[in-house]
Formats: sequence, structure tokens, C-alpha cells
Amino acid sequence: MKAARFHARRDVRVEEVAPPPDDLGPHEVLVRNRLCGICGTDLHEYAHGPIFVPQSPHPFSGAQLPQILGHEFGGVVVAVGSDVRDTSPGDRVAIQPHMAPPDDYYVRRGLTQLSEQLAIVGLSAAWGGFADYAVVNDYNAVPIPDGVTDEQAALIEPAAVALHAVERGGVRPGDSVLVVGAGPIGQLQVMAARAAGATLIFLADINDSRLVLARTILGDIHTVNPLREDLLEILRDLTVGHIGVDVAFECVGQGRALGSCIAAVRPQGVVVQVGLHVGPAEIDAYAITRKDIDLRGSWCYSTLMWPRVAAIFASGIMQPELMVTKRVTLDEIVQDGFEALLDPAGDQLKILVEAGV
Repeated sequence: MKAARFHARRDVRVEEVAPPPDDLGPHEVLVRNRLCGICGTDLHEYAHGPIFVPQSPHPFSGAQLPQILGHEFGGVVVAVGSDVRDTSPGDRVAIQPHMAPPDDYYVRRGLTQLSEQLAIVGLSAAWGGFADYAVVNDYNAVPIPDGVTDEQAALIEPAAVALHAVERGGVRPGDSVLVVGAGPIGQLQVMAARAAGATLIFLADINDSRLVLARTILGDIHTVNPLREDLLEILRDLTVGHIGVDVAFECVGQGRALGSCIAAVRPQGVVVQVGLHVGPAEIDAYAITRKDIDLRGSWCYSTLMWPRVAAIFASGIMQPELMVTKRVTLDEIVQDGFEALLDPAGDQLKILVEAGV
């Protein structure tokens, strides 16, 4: 079968690999992949990796380089192992990609992302979404309702990231929110904050193309380019009491963006760090203390969120498919996918890869 495999930095190859085995394990599910999103984590891996891709056998999954990438995907069940009960051949599923030992302290609490033995389908497991097929555990293949499209199935994973961050931030009805970073996660963060009841939302980015897209996709929000506008002055002018926003989300993974969030929240506000930093960040620790604010990390999501996110999509409360700017084939994934998204002058936001369709 065909798969896109990460070998080294700037070295992703679309190549023929061994097909799935005929005999599945008792709790395994064979999925014919449909659509898979290119995530910012995939881009980090391609441009700077290996980061999450293991160079020696992973302690739980045993996976190592080369790695089939792709962890935002869905598909159709082809076959199931003898002890699989929740899915059947023909079911449409979205893949919850986290794996860890079932007796792990955090796994038992639905917090697999916190396990020290965490493995991720498409990053540190034998299979991934950028391929014709994937073999996953039964708990990774979550059935989705008919009201969820194939595009939406591929967007449940990144939406879960944003919804988890909203929970970490404690967003309440009527809150004011700042999102720094207008990439896919940032725009999903706006959607998630609005779903939680936020009514005054600011989105900041230095990429004007993404801000234009955001106004088209997200509607009634305030977009700010901090290279040309005074972000703090705008926030203080428009927020109640002129004291800043209730919650700020850093969705870039950059020290200056985090500093802007700390400066932007009101006293006793909350800053949620969503973006992945590739190095240490300098912050104004005095401002954190003086303003009596909370600085919280937000790492992935609970594995229990998949049915909730699917229900939100089916209801129309969030429409993540509006972010999709292009589809590419597996053969086009490097040049028209990774490179297009890494282009600082590019106009792409979210690209989906047609894998086993």
C-alpha cells in the first residue's frame, strides 16, 4: 500500500509499504482511511524533527523511524478483531490517536495524554493517517454519527485540542477572549470559545491573509495585526472597565505571543498556553504575580471527548470544515501540503490529504 513516511528532517517520502496483516489481533480494527489533516505538529516534525517520532523503539508501541505520519483522520472500518464490540465493518469512524497501557494511572481517568508511555497514531505508532489503511486499537476507532461528514471526521482531533483548552481556561458565557495565532488551532479556538459562550473575541496575527480568512470564516470578531496596531490599546478600549480580556489563548508557540497574552488579560484573568514552544520562553513573571493571574498549560485533550466533539459538529455549533482551503492527494503531500503550509507568504490555512479514498 502507499504511505507518506517521515525519515528525517525535510525528508518525507511517499512510498510503497507492507499492507496490513490478514490476521488482526483480538482488539484491533482495520480502517480504510479517507481524509487526514496536516497538523502543525506534522509541520514541526517535517521542518525540525524528529521531535515526537522515536528514533529507537517506543517503550509502549515499539514504533521507530521511518514513521507513517498523520493523526487527524477518519475512515471506514474494513475488518475487526474477534473481541471488538463497539465497531463493525462498514462503520464510519474518527481516529482518537492516543495509546498507552490500559492500567496506566492517567489512562484509567481518560487522560491518556498525560501518560509517560503515551504513543500517538501517526507520530509514534506503527500506523498513521497518511496511508491507504491503518490498523488501530478498538478504543482508537470511534464511530461517528451520519450527521458528521468525512471532512469533519478529520477535524475532530484538532477541535478537541481547542475545546480542551477552553475548559482549561474556564471560559464562561459573556466572557471576553483573546486568541493569539490565526492558524487552524487559533481559528478553532475562536469557534470553541464562542461555543462556550464568549461574546467579545479578539484574534491577533501578523499574517494578514489569515486574518482575512478568519473574518470570512468566523464572522463577528475583532482581528488585529500587532505589527501595525496597538493590541493592548484596542483590548482596553473595547473591554468592560478597560482592563483587558478574561481569558487569553496562546496558539503560536512563541515567547512574544505568550508575553502579549500575559499583558492582555485583566487582573485575575487566565492565560492558556496551547501552542508548542520549540525552546525556552522568557516571560514577565512579575506581571503574573502583580496581576494575580493564572497561567495554565493545555496538552492535547481527554480521550473521552470524541463523541462530544462529534455531537457539537453534528449540531452545527462549530463548523470546522470552513477552514479547509485545499485538498491534496497523497502523492502531492510534500510540495502542495507541507511546503505550502510552511510558506510564510502562503494563503493556505487547513489542508486535507485524500489518503485511501
